[in-house]
Amino acid sequence: MEMFMSIDENTAARVAKLARIKVEPEALPALAEEFNNILGFIEQLSEVDVDGVEPMTSVTPQRLKRREDVVTDGDQQDRVLANAPDAREGFFAVPKVVE
Repeated sequence: MEMFMSIDENTAARVAKLARIKVEPEALPALAEEFNNILGFIEQLSEVDVDGVEPMTSVTPQRLKRREDVVTDGDQQDRVLANAPDAREGFFAVPKVVE
């Protein structure tokens, strides 16, 4: 398998630092190799001829059910606020967080 991009240990360490993942120095060669395997797989995917193939969201054709965007129930402020442990002036009351 021919690879066009290669990740060395320094790059693997930088990626780990950017991802805020602690990687011990002795694990860097294995991490770099894993990155290279992933990049190799991506290179394999780029060889597939996809001309004329429409993008898919599923392996089976389907369309999500649709409905009109209308309000079916509303104007229930009193019923909704009846569930609140503390409601004032038509709103949920919550403890103060910032002094």
